[in-house]
Amino acid sequence: MKYNRTEISDKVGFLSVIDEKFKTCQLTIRFIVKNDPEYVSENAIAVGVIATTNSVFNTIAKMNEKLSSLYGSGLSHITGKRGDLQVLSVSSSWIDNRYAIDGEDITREMVQIVRDCIFSPDIQDGGFSRENFDIEKKDLLDRIDAEMNDKRSYALKQALQTALKDEPAGIVPYGSKETALRVTPQSAYRAYKNLLKNAQIEISFVSPYENSLAEETFREAFSQTERSPQEVVFRTPSPIKPKIEKVSEEIDVRQCKTVMVFKSDSDDVFALRLVSMILGETPVSKLFVNVREKMSLCYYCACHFSPPKNVLTIDSGVEKSNIQKAEDEILRQLDEIKKGNFSDDELQNALASLDNAFSSVGDSPTSYPMWFFECLCDGEILTPAQKFARFLEVSRQRIVDAANSLKPDTFYYMLSKED
Repeated sequence: MKYNRTEISDKVGFLSVIDEKFKTCQLTIRFIVKNDPEYVSENAIAVGVIATTNSVFNTIAKMNEKLSSLYGSGLSHITGKRGDLQVLSVSSSWIDNRYAIDGEDITREMVQIVRDCIFSPDIQDGGFSRENFDIEKKDLLDRIDAEMNDKRSYALKQALQTALKDEPAGIVPYGSKETALRVTPQSAYRAYKNLLKNAQIEISFVSPYENSLAEETFREAFSQTERSPQEVVFRTPSPIKPKIEKVSEEIDVRQCKTVMVFKSDSDDVFALRLVSMILGETPVSKLFVNVREKMSLCYYCACHFSPPKNVLTIDSGVEKSNIQKAEDEILRQLDEIKKGNFSDDELQNALASLDNAFSSVGDSPTSYPMWFFECLCDGEILTPAQKFARFLEVSRQRIVDAANSLKPDTFYYMLSKED
């Protein structure tokens, strides 16, 4: 595997990854902006429109027909966030030219399609085509309406909105129903133009062999695009509340949900991640083995650490009568790590889990852009082996210190209406 990243325009990075074992290519364009509540819905709909149509293939049916003719090539989009930032992605994938039956240059056609999606969308009356816009707006509204169907995700969202209120990270990256309803074809088009002008942009191209076509195409396209990109900050630790904030709501559910949010002022993200792994990220972690298996206090109990905000979340599904018992035991297990009461086996199991996750990078073309984007956000490009070596350097004392830096910030409870 070989990789190289260069800037092809002002705050426009281009990452090329070459891995001969692949039979497909992947091109991803990421727009990175502040997670602003005024524009998140407009941005989400705008990227949805440009990822499904362009001025040449100006309906979803025409685009799908063209993609099908190119051996089932794909176009997709994702709206997400990383810390205080909204990250909007347009991705495409296709088989390598070597496997085209009649010698078609699929790469050239797909690069051109993506270029037209980004730089030549279908515009009518100063806005996006009404038909394509309406489809994307409905999809977004349906997604918002469906939030409550996944109670676990809803509980995590509610907890983090409380823990990170008044911070961009507390905002849902695609907005609310109210903000989505206000979006028009014209406002979404303005948002699209602002993204091209103001966003930090990261492009990645994964291929089984060296091919400069994608880089040259986008270098030329951005040379004709006005740019005044805004500065983005990838890591902004959230301030710790002086007092735990507890929030509860009653919902028509059988299984209650609890989310405990902790914050840290430590910069030792490697040690903090190991605390999270030992505590509750694996099937042999303290929370799984003790709270779920031995004591049977919950249906699930899992942990996650978010480096951009220095936030650790512990969420569980639990009977109402066991909420306090489970909470007490979760806190006790965290205290055990704070006291250094974790075995060498527990540490080695955490490291083995990380090693397994890092070893899977490169199993698919998708994994490389995700890996290198995370490295960019962390401020240092490392291979999986180099990053794992950083975890091997973490001492037990660093883990203890990191655990002691975690302070309870927000506890959220989704309670069933009936006992």
